[in-house]
Formats: sequence, structure tokens, C-alpha cells
Amino acid sequence: MNTRTRAELALFATTFIWGSTFVVARLLSDSVSASLYIFLRFVFGALFFAIVFSKNVKTISRNTWKKGIILGAMLGSGIVIQNYGIYQTTASKSAFITGLMVIFTPMAQVFLEKRAPKLGNMIGILIVIGGLYLLTSPNGSDINFGDILVLISSVIFGVFIVYMDIFSKGEDPIQLSFTQILTTAIVAGISASMEHIRFEFSWSVGMLIAYMAIFATVITTYTQTRFQKETTPTRAVIIFTIEPVIAATLAYFVLHELLGVGEIVGGLLIIVGILISEFSDTISKKFGLGFSQ
Repeated sequence: MNTRTRAELALFATTFIWGSTFVVARLLSDSVSASLYIFLRFVFGALFFAIVFSKNVKTISRNTWKKGIILGAMLGSGIVIQNYGIYQTTASKSAFITGLMVIFTPMAQVFLEKRAPKLGNMIGILIVIGGLYLLTSPNGSDINFGDILVLISSVIFGVFIVYMDIFSKGEDPIQLSFTQILTTAIVAGISASMEHIRFEFSWSVGMLIAYMAIFATVITTYTQTRFQKETTPTRAVIIFTIEPVIAATLAYFVLHELLGVGEIVGGLLIIVGILISEFSDTISKKFGLGFSQ
């Protein structure tokens, strides 16, 4: 197994955790205000890094802090805006709109890295977009303010993925992850100070926040920081589009949000688009189709 394949499998595994966050956010929305939930999640994540990896944290350079703060500012603002949006729409709908970062990431890559995605990746993107629409686009539902907020966050995440590719090269993933998480906690804390604080503690709320802090923050941030640099931003974001498939499936079982034939077909199309993008180089070499150009 080569380096890129191993990295992409790690990113693929990460999307399963991310997919669950849409459902968890909806479950927490009745008990915890939006920014406070993000603040708690990332504060606990930062504390985990500071305690477990104290040696790494103590030796962070000024350059790493600079990169981490930039990444954390984008990640924090994106997550806060997204979470406000999720609180005002459905889990599956917010997952669909977030998945549109599959469009914004290649655009940002062209502008920031002067590197266009390959033909095979673009074909995969088009198929994925069709699948996203069929999977989670709500039937007969108007666009609301929550949807607009999630769309804004999707643009931010698209740019964030490209900057992650730029900044993570040559950096200690633990140090860069910690600086991102801490900065995100600060951004969320500032946002929480301006909202009506609401926190109704229960053991289930505590367990959900703990899950989000360890799995959806520490593990996923480290994994993305460590492995995304081994592939391209476009290939990474196409892999990330499996996230709404997971979100919609969990929303069906946990939140009882219904899935019809169109949604199921959409999920299958997303998988097909990912496979085409992932194996476009192999297909191109075998059949001489020019996908890798």
C-alpha cells in the first residue's frame, strides 16, 4: 500500500466520525446553545492535547502558531456558522449543503495553489454533486436562513482544506492540531459570549460532548492534519463527500428523517463519484482515457 492510498483510507475513516456530528448537533440543540457547545467541545479537545502531548505543546514555534491560528480561525468561524445553521435546519439538509465544498475546494485550489484538478477528479465531482442533491435535498422545502449559514461555512471549509494542504507540509501534526483546536475554542468562546447561554446538563449531554471532544475533534483534526498533505485537496474533499451519506443514514435511524428512493440513489452516486475520482489514474493508464491529464 503506497503513501497516498494509506492517507486517503485514513481520511475516509475520518468522514464516518464527521458524518455523526450532524446528528449529535441536532441532539444537543435542545440542551446547549450553539457556540457554547462548540466552545466546550474544543476546549476539552485542547486540554486533552495539552495533557497527553505536553512535550510537543511546549515546543511549538512561532511559525507553527501563526499557521495554526490562521487555520483555527477559519475552522472556528466555519464550525460556529455551520452549527448555527444546523440548529435551524435538518441534519440531512445541512449535510448536503456542507458537501458543496466539493465545488469550492477545487476553485480555491486553482486560485491559491495555481493547480487545476485532473479530469478524472472533475468527472467524480460532477457525479458527486448529482448524488448530493438526490441524497439530501429536501422535498418541497424552501431555503431558510439556516441553509444560507451552512452554505457560507461550506465556502470557508473549501478554502480551509486548501490552506491545510499548504500549511501542513513540514509541520508536526500534533503541534499544528493543538494550535488549530485552541484557536477554534477561542473563536467559539467569543461567539458564545454574544449569545444567550443555554446549558441543561444531563449524563447523555455530557457523553455526547465528550464524544465530540475526543473523536470528532482530537482524532479527526490530527488525522486530517497528518494525512491530507499526502494527497491533493480535490481528492481529499471528494473523499469527504461520503460524510453526508453517513449523516443521512444516521439521521434516518436516530432522528427518523425519512430516506426515499431518490436519496438512496443519491448515496450510491456519491460512492460511484468517489470511486471514479479515486481510481481515475488507474483507469486512465489501463484504457488510455486521459483522466489523469
